[in-house]
Amino acid sequence: MGLRTTALIAAFAATVPAANWMIGNVGTACAPDGPCTIPVGFGLEAPSGVLVVGAALVLRDLVQEAGGIRAALIAIAIGTALSWFIAPPTLVLASATAFLLAELADLIVYTPLRRRTPGLAVVASGGAGAFVDSTIFLWLAFGSLDYLAGQVAGKLWLSLLAAPVIMLLHRRSGHVGFSNPPEPTAKE
Repeated sequence: MGLRTTALIAAFAATVPAANWMIGNVGTACAPDGPCTIPVGFGLEAPSGVLVVGAALVLRDLVQEAGGIRAALIAIAIGTALSWFIAPPTLVLASATAFLLAELADLIVYTPLRRRTPGLAVVASGGAGAFVDSTIFLWLAFGSLDYLAGQVAGKLWLSLLAAPVIMLLHRRSGHVGFSNPPEPTAKE
């Protein structure tokens, strides 16, 4: 595993505890026994960890490009383990479950699209991952879907911002994936 892949795994893994910490500590409003929230546009509010999770959805795609699906699952496991040190158990369990299920939804959408249309793959998989992650997390952590629209909107902002960067990286690399050239095919 190369340095770039390791750095991407570390960045992706760090998003899990960072999001969990932010939800209880950073925001324009903090509800008792509820999340700290921030505005995400269109008059919507979301738990403050939303922006970190939005970045996580993009980083997940980059981790898959650099190290494969296994690397993304390793990053989730590392991030979840780190979260136990900074967040309440119910939040960690909600977060881990949501990340894992969102990861699977993201993979289902991203993997078939990434070769032909990498920008669309990032946006579409980000949308699928954002919806699954938000629904599962909000329900398990707070027993409510009150912030669902804000959660999805906040996460999609990052996917939309990242799509042009992913397309540029894809074009500059001249091949599928951003870190390794395509495997040579065996000649018959």
